[in-house]
Amino acid sequence: MNALDRALTHPLTRNVTPERRPFDLAAYEAGGGYGGLHTAIGKLTPAECLQIVKDSNLRGRGGAGFPTGLKWSFVPMEDGGPGHKYLICNADEMEPGTFKDRLLLECDPHQLIEGMILAAYTIGADVAYVFIRAEYLLAERLLREAIRDCYGKGYLGRNILGSGYNLDMHVHSSAGRYICGEETALISSLEGKRANPRAKPPFPQVSGLWGRPTIVNNVETLCNVPHIIERGAQWFNDLGLTEDAGTKMYGVSGRVKNPGCWELPIGTPIREILEGCAGGMEDGYAFRGLLPGGGSTDFLVAEHLDLAMDYGTIGKAGSRMGTGTMIVLDDRTCPVAFVQNLVAFFARESCGFCTPCREGLPWSAQLLAELEAGRGQAGDLDTLAMHVDFIGTPGNTHCALAPGAMEPLASGLKYFREDFQRHIDGRACPYCEREAAA
Repeated sequence: MNALDRALTHPLTRNVTPERRPFDLAAYEAGGGYGGLHTAIGKLTPAECLQIVKDSNLRGRGGAGFPTGLKWSFVPMEDGGPGHKYLICNADEMEPGTFKDRLLLECDPHQLIEGMILAAYTIGADVAYVFIRAEYLLAERLLREAIRDCYGKGYLGRNILGSGYNLDMHVHSSAGRYICGEETALISSLEGKRANPRAKPPFPQVSGLWGRPTIVNNVETLCNVPHIIERGAQWFNDLGLTEDAGTKMYGVSGRVKNPGCWELPIGTPIREILEGCAGGMEDGYAFRGLLPGGGSTDFLVAEHLDLAMDYGTIGKAGSRMGTGTMIVLDDRTCPVAFVQNLVAFFARESCGFCTPCREGLPWSAQLLAELEAGRGQAGDLDTLAMHVDFIGTPGNTHCALAPGAMEPLASGLKYFREDFQRHIDGRACPYCEREAAA
């Protein structure tokens, strides 16, 4: 595949090559980079850019899948008086099993910066932040270098490309909490406060960072914007295999032969990703299930392998596509330990603001730990089911962290209940006993 064909079919990863360093500004421009910026700034109005993004049917790639253009349209475009409008890129990427944004950050930082400039121009923002996970040291260094070069070239700062449009961009290193993936908790953290989610309304699009209109999008979402502006909405719609548009960064981790991350048309079947890209299960291991979109999604099992990986199809199957990064459960890994590890993580990462999350998640994690240690009681599964019903119901907690944490537990009890029961009946983890016998 030549460079032009790859740019048309794999826009997000067209510059991603394992054997070389990320492009600097000159190399990025030589490959067509900042073409979207030159297409839009000073030549298209913000309203025209917004309509292109709306028509593209780009949905947020951070997990929720909310239509990007619709989200941007909630920002008041009339004169709001003195003060800034803000664009924030969520590069925290704390979802268990998710590593797609790191690939984009480390391999093509200018792509993100171009997308952020265009998004900021569209919503009328004059200040932009990259809220990045503190552990992403290489990505942060590359971003800071790329931003510095963009200021030197006139792509950032005052009067960008002679258009009269001004934009400043900053990198903020996150203290590192999963709750910062919730956009209002991220905003609180960026303001220097405790990372607690905020009640909505008001929504950030109207009153966000320091009380001003704010848009928060994740890395993959913003990386799509330059290509949509440059090539048009219809091109982006044509990339998808189902009703959803564009390509998607899909990842697989677990006992597979070729774990990794790939850009594929959205709607690619699970089996094609798992067996074609990831090479299938390692020798000696059999497939039992997977979490399709990171740790806070429901299990899918063998009967679901031919489903399209898109938002609607996975939703109808009882799970969520989430980040599109699969965590595979094999037949030699204990489902109870698998779920306990996730629930313990979510319990530790809770902000502690509301009682069901603060108390219910540690209680659930402790019950699962007791099961795994062979100390489970007859009523423990009923207690866990009660937690699923209460904590997992949206509206019973302040934000969506606790309902998401309950998804692997709820679906684990649904598909692997026999394994949970065997821990109680046998007073031990059968998987640990099998490994010890081997």
